[in-house]
Amino acid sequence: MTHQYGSRTAIVVGASLSGLMTALTLSRTGTRVTMLERSANKSRTGAALPVRDGLLERLTGRRQTGGTAVVPSGAQAWADVHAALRATVLTDPRIRLRAPVTVTSVGEDEQSAWARTGTGETLRATLLVGADGHGSVVRPHVSPEAPRATFSGYVIWLGLVGEASIASRPWPCDLAILYEEDYCLNAYYLPGADGSTSPGRRRIGWGWYDAGHNDLLRTSEAVVGDVVRRTLRPERMPDTLFEELADTARRLWPAPWREAILHGLSERAVIGTPIGEYLPNRLATERVCLVGDAAHLPSPMTGSGFAASSEDALALAEALELHGSVSEALRSYESTRLQPARRLVRSGQSFSHSFAPYGAAQ
Repeated sequence: MTHQYGSRTAIVVGASLSGLMTALTLSRTGTRVTMLERSANKSRTGAALPVRDGLLERLTGRRQTGGTAVVPSGAQAWADVHAALRATVLTDPRIRLRAPVTVTSVGEDEQSAWARTGTGETLRATLLVGADGHGSVVRPHVSPEAPRATFSGYVIWLGLVGEASIASRPWPCDLAILYEEDYCLNAYYLPGADGSTSPGRRRIGWGWYDAGHNDLLRTSEAVVGDVVRRTLRPERMPDTLFEELADTARRLWPAPWREAILHGLSERAVIGTPIGEYLPNRLATERVCLVGDAAHLPSPMTGSGFAASSEDALALAEALELHGSVSEALRSYESTRLQPARRLVRSGQSFSHSFAPYGAAQ
């Protein structure tokens, strides 16, 4: 069944970063997109993204007007990039975003792909894209032999603090990667909530890699067996954990990162994300494909997960523009993106194996 340019429809499962970028590139090809997102709100405290110059123009194929970029380049807060992409999606007449909607299963036949929701609704489209992250519901359909990302044996504690909240002298550069004892700290300056990059008006984000609290991850069921189930939120963290992390921060980390971490801990403005990784063997079937963390989940230590997700979105749109049938386009997409995705994940696994060689054991 061949669809002419402009008559194609798509379901995108997931409206995180990869889903939003994919919806924008699909719209650029004339595809009408329905996005299904299970969460009403998205947040990721402290996480930072390296954003390439002109990202939104590449995704939409349209030149930006005005002097200020909708998605500024450089190091940006995850939440800010997500908000900017979501706002762009909401103004696109070809994209419909539905949330909260839980997708329970997906499938396909020769005519269409479909998603079934928790309310019993079935939606059909020309193709379906799984952009639903590390615990993807779509991945088992594409790779039933390897459906799950696996826990890598460590957690990253994430926080974000206004620079004005602390009194320390600024660090001489915008990024620090520090190793002490069994820990690794990535700390960085991000633009302030108003976009300011002036010292004193920025934000400080930090990601603290820790392989010493796997028992807590398991007792809280953030990790079950070898599978990451959820992020550890402050309400599930015992007071003793905050105290222990604060004592360690005082002992190991220099200013201003130490003060930023202590402020975040005192405010309970910290989350713990267990690190999972997924090395793909496939990215697509005839009518269903994967993008972003659903397709390839690297350690965040690579610093390239967001860039890889944007390349997925762009490659998928380009394949659909070049090929008349969805199945041909998805084969081309997989051919383009599978090996780069595998190289990225393997580079992160090298760090994981050295940082937590025994940490994933139950």
